[in-house]
This record gives sequence, C-alpha cells and structure tokens, in this order.
Amino acid sequence: MRAASIFREVLGGHHMVVEEGKFVTETVPVKGVDDRQEQVLVFSVRPYARDAGRCSRCLASCPGYDAGAGLRRWRTLDVGTVKTYLSAPAPRVACPEHGVVVAAVAWARAGAKCTYTLEDTCAWLAAHTALSVLTVLLRLSWRTVAAVVTRVVTERAGRVDQLEGLRRIGIDEISYRKGHRYLTVVVDHDTGRMVWAHEGRNSETLQTFFTALGSERAALLTHVSADGAEWIHTTVAANAPNAVLCLDPFHVIAWAMKALDKVRTRTLATQAGPRDRNLMWAVRKNPGDLTAGQKTTLAELEAVNAELFRAYLLKEQLREVFRRKGAEGHALLSGWILWARRCGIAEFEKLCRTIERYRTLIGHTLDHNVTNARSEATNTHIQALTKRAYGYHSPEALIGMAMLTRGGLCPPLPART
Repeated sequence: MRAASIFREVLGGHHMVVEEGKFVTETVPVKGVDDRQEQVLVFSVRPYARDAGRCSRCLASCPGYDAGAGLRRWRTLDVGTVKTYLSAPAPRVACPEHGVVVAAVAWARAGAKCTYTLEDTCAWLAAHTALSVLTVLLRLSWRTVAAVVTRVVTERAGRVDQLEGLRRIGIDEISYRKGHRYLTVVVDHDTGRMVWAHEGRNSETLQTFFTALGSERAALLTHVSADGAEWIHTTVAANAPNAVLCLDPFHVIAWAMKALDKVRTRTLATQAGPRDRNLMWAVRKNPGDLTAGQKTTLAELEAVNAELFRAYLLKEQLREVFRRKGAEGHALLSGWILWARRCGIAEFEKLCRTIERYRTLIGHTLDHNVTNARSEATNTHIQALTKRAYGYHSPEALIGMAMLTRGGLCPPLPART
C-alpha cells in the first residue's frame, strides 16, 4: 500500500488525496508567560475530482467563482502525540440557490475549523466525560467544544424530525443560570428523549414549540403533563385541544410540603414539643423511611403538638391519593378536600383551595397515570451538565449539549461499527 493511502486511512479515510506531509513550527499562546513554539504535522490534501467544486450548503456541482482566501487548515485528531492539520485550497463557487459560498470539502462540515473525525470524537467525549478532561485531551478550548457540539447536533437533528410521532409529552422549565434565566423543555414520555428546548419561560416560548410542531401533529397529542404554571395550561389548551392535561403529582406534594414547613415553623415558636434535628425529617420523610429516632420524635409530636401532627397526616393522606390512583384515588381526594376545608390550619385550608382549583387536572393524573417524572429527570440531567461544565456561555450551548446526551443525537465514535 502506498504511503499516501496509509495516511488517508490514518486521517479518517475521507474522500481525499494526500499529497504530502511536513512538520511546521506553530506559535502557541500561553497565558501569563511567553508564547511557546511547537512542531505540528500538516498534511496537504485535496478532494477527489468528482467532489470538487460543490456548494457547501446543498452539495450541488457549481461553477467556480474565485480562489477564495487561499490555503486553509482544519484541525484533525492528533497523530500519536503530534497536533495535526489538513491543509487545502478553499475556493469559492457560485451556487444558483445559495449564492457565492466556499466550496465543500469531504473532510469537514461547512464553516468548521475541525474535521468530521475530530468533531465527532469531541461530541462523543462531551456526552461521556467532563469537559475539563476533554479540553485537555483534544487540546481544544471550551468555546470551541461548545461550537462543535452545536454544529454536530444541528446536523444530526436535520436528518430526523425530532417532533415526529409525539403523542404523550411533558413540559417543564428549568433555571440554567442566576438572574432568572430559564429554559423551557419538552420531553417525549414514550421514548424518554428530550425533543425540544428553548430559552424563556412564558407562553410565547411554548408557542414557538407548537408552531414548529404544527396544528396537524398538535391535534394528535393525547396527553400533556406539566406543573401548575398557568401559561403552560392556557397554551396547551389553545394548541392541543385533544390532549388530556395532567398535573404532576411531584409539584402537588411539593405544595403540601411547603405548607407543612410553614406550620412547623409557626407552631414551634408558640407550642411545646420536640425541637431536635429529627423533627423536620420526621414530618417530611415517608413513614417507611423513618429512623428509630425520627419515629420516637413523631410519637412525641402527636401528644404535644396536635396541630403540626394533623398537618403531617394531611400531607401523608395527599401522598396516598397519588399512590392509589383510579377510582380509589378519586374517593381519597374527595375525602382529603372535606378534611382540609375544616382542619383549622390556615396553611392547609389555603392549599385546599388550590387543590380544588386544579382538581380536574389532578383527576386526569389519577385516571391516566401520566406524570412529569421524565421531565424532572431531564432537568436533573441538565443541572448536572451545567455543574460538570462550570456553566455555559450561552443557552444554545447548553441546549446543544442536552440534545446530544438526552435527545439521542450523540454520534458514534469514528470508525466504530
């Protein structure tokens, strides 16, 4: 086998001709000290004749326009421990549809400064390891990694319609940065994939999703799960009239927890009873998860702080509503509302009015057993991504990373089957 053929396979096996390889001295800026000189490997390549002179947007064969900016370099995977580049002319062509653009090359995406091989490897590593490790391993900056992930996700998302076949979805919002910066996220309950995300947390943001989905596919939605946000409820009702809207049980129980904490704080300031560290967890945790000390604290509470103990029972009864579901759950919910109305605890009487306002949506949850668990899992994953990367410079970069890891758009490693 000729050396040129060997080098072509080593460099990724793209449709290109390797003409020569040589070492070149490159100046590397180093923060805080003088710039460093290092040897890099540069391979001069050219596309096959049949692939030359094509538009980088539509790949149509086009007449040449000019020589462009001359020679251009693309980073590729290192050869051994040596940083490696591909070098080739970058002429421009005149496309009837897209105008004057740089001609396509077989080894890199349009507008990219790295080859397919490096970008796909970078995207795969970004989905499976910490960015701090990735940047050192591939010798790329964090901004370059974010741009690569966005480019890979955009290309792979263009090959498949992420919104096709949606029937049951979950809608939720997540704070991704300080200063009330939010993303609205849509998850497919049937596949567990995140299918859409956008910056913002209002009806206009969610309307963007339904516009992309289209009225015909929106009419096919059967179930939508969400929290108590009215902007979600009104937008879903306006765009998906056939969908059953279900209120997420996690958020309902969170309301009860918040009311319980207010009762605990208020009663402990005026009434006797246990005040040790076991009390907060004794009234918040599931009964089956209580430790011996927490069970003792709960038994003492019944005798000395009846109001807080009654609030604890109301919270547990509401939990039991969602455990039972169906007709039994509906019966328990009716009983809980009657009890909460006359319980004499202001915080739970207020909660009762909230439950009554959303009773229809809660009833849908009991009947159809659709929750926002997958959406909450996706939100937890996005928070982990943010923590792992020490934050993102833009919401687009975070959305790209989330679609890479939770949207099924992660590419395979190059040359792996």
